[in-house]
Amino acid sequence: MKMPPRRVLLLALNLIAFQLAWFASILGAAHGQPNWGIAAVAVAVALQFIVSDARISDAVLLGAALAVGLVWDTAMTRTGLVEYASPGPIAGWAPGWILALWALFATILREPLRWLHGRWMLAALMGGASGAMSYWGAVRLGGGRFPDFELAMTVLAVGWAVITPALTQLARWLNSRR
Repeated sequence: MKMPPRRVLLLALNLIAFQLAWFASILGAAHGQPNWGIAAVAVAVALQFIVSDARISDAVLLGAALAVGLVWDTAMTRTGLVEYASPGPIAGWAPGWILALWALFATILREPLRWLHGRWMLAALMGGASGAMSYWGAVRLGGGRFPDFELAMTVLAVGWAVITPALTQLARWLNSRR
């Protein structure tokens, strides 16, 4: 099935904005300037809402991703599995730049990751691998550290193997309601 050129362009722009904002967030935090990453994510999220044909669905996904991210990354912080660069103003809670990355993740759930909708096992495998690798990439770029690498990667992989199918299922459900 061939996609219309406009959809291809929007998907490409969404993925480019995602990658640029991800790097800005990680590198900003690594250099003690997390607000640069938060600003980059704000621009990417705003662009998503400007071009979106389903703003309410996108807002629901954004809220759900932020809630999951707050719980997940606060747990990662409090258990000592991940120590983030540029921690937030409230000790023991996920820093703002990490929460911004969850908002950024929400921008790819509905359309770019549509191919995972309804494919629980594939979403679990892809989420487990890519979620853990994303954190590892962030650590390698100076966005934090793992006091126990193997344990952190295992917990991250298992967590993201649950989180990704749950959020892609929500995106699928929201798409079906339109």
